[in-house]
Amino acid sequence: MSTLLIETRRARPADAVDVADIHDTAWRAAYRGLIPGAELEKMIQRRGPGWWETALKRGSRVLVLTFGDSVAGYANLGRNRARGLPYEGEIYELYLRPEYQGLGFGRRLFADSRKELTNAGFEGVAVWALAANEQALGFYRALGGMGVARSSETFGGSTLEKLAFGWSA
Repeated sequence: MSTLLIETRRARPADAVDVADIHDTAWRAAYRGLIPGAELEKMIQRRGPGWWETALKRGSRVLVLTFGDSVAGYANLGRNRARGLPYEGEIYELYLRPEYQGLGFGRRLFADSRKELTNAGFEGVAVWALAANEQALGFYRALGGMGVARSSETFGGSTLEKLAFGWSA
């Protein structure tokens, strides 16, 4: 009997193709109908394998979650960009391939991302999600995230509300 391992590790430049593919498929699944189509396409196209390879070579903090030999998801994290929030760390992105959603992989990747930020010296974590993305809101609420701020972001001609969730250290 073979056992497939689930592991989380720092992404390497060789992971760029997998991360770009996850970004593409997860963003299409999550944001189709929320972000205007042309804007969504531009955002996805900008973040192809070359973009990710460069980001990883420059030291971007990206974790990948692997299931056996497959990269199932990634998280991009670092210092909180919203200085007004009382959280030092931020998970900028956390995405799984759609076929791995709902199986506990996201919880594992989130927990390991928090550990990575704590080990890097960041106290507390913030995450932003589009207010219309009910799946993301439910996920972060189920993980104990407290709503801590509201803002908005403009995509083409559409301004969309986003919510911040926070977790103390």
